[in-house]
Amino acid sequence: MNDDKREKCELRIGLPKGRMQAKVIELFNDAGISVSVDEREYRPRIGNGKAQALVSKGLDYEAKLLKPQNIVEMLQTGSRDIGLAGADWVQELGVDLVELLDTGLDPVTIVAAAPEAVAAAFRASRGDLNAVKEACGRVPIIASEYEGLARSWIEKNLPGAEFVRSYGATEVFPPEDADIIIDNCATGTTLRINKLEIIDTLMTSSTRLYASKEAMRIPTKKEAAASLVLLFRSVLEARRRVMLEVNVSAALLDQLVAILPCLRAPTVSPLGGGDAFAVKVAAPRDTLASLIPEIKRRGGTDIVVTQMSQLVP
Repeated sequence: MNDDKREKCELRIGLPKGRMQAKVIELFNDAGISVSVDEREYRPRIGNGKAQALVSKGLDYEAKLLKPQNIVEMLQTGSRDIGLAGADWVQELGVDLVELLDTGLDPVTIVAAAPEAVAAAFRASRGDLNAVKEACGRVPIIASEYEGLARSWIEKNLPGAEFVRSYGATEVFPPEDADIIIDNCATGTTLRINKLEIIDTLMTSSTRLYASKEAMRIPTKKEAAASLVLLFRSVLEARRRVMLEVNVSAALLDQLVAILPCLRAPTVSPLGGGDAFAVKVAAPRDTLASLIPEIKRRGGTDIVVTQMSQLVP
């Protein structure tokens, strides 16, 4: 079949609305794949001709902004090929997807939390329903957006408790409308403001790139997804590291190189008449506070730290 008669093939992408949206779009843009979203628009323009051809060899992108839980459901049905969503919703909905990459973005913990008196009764009784019921003054009510996770937790930890579904702002339910909540927690600030204590941790979650099993059976889509993973990894790795350059005399080179963290080995280049060297490494950003003073102590000079945009090991 001639190329001009070949059926158009698209990689259908689900992009998350809400809390995750800005960081996901930034990740695409930093990977060299432009994403533009107009206000109130749900179909972003994604990719440009040059970048798109390199990533997917002509495979077109088609993107839609959706709630993360809807992305998970649509990946399961196959109406989306790949998408970014939290691991919490994959666990909650019990779907079988292919996890391609944990971006580590927007990390949260799914926890059970309660007011002080209820929390104390739960801990002291190890989840005895009667003890917790006495602290609540009624059969304990557990509120959550995560019905599946919550009901599993109730069955394991507090059999006989009742469940009520929340649709956001779950932390305001206690003490009048619920006794325990199961919710996502990033910093714990919201729980503390509402005088809630964590009594159990159900799981940790972050923004992850998933694919439908059906899409991964199509070679062109599988290859395009793998290319996206490579680009995303390069951006995420670059964010964790900086390019560190330093000059050092030949006599002190070995003792300096011995303390430099790097991916494999430092890049060492001779300077001037060969009595000094320039050393370059991709160093973890979080080591700089202790590393730079030590470099100076070991004779390093002219230290330059540069932010990287992408790093492919």
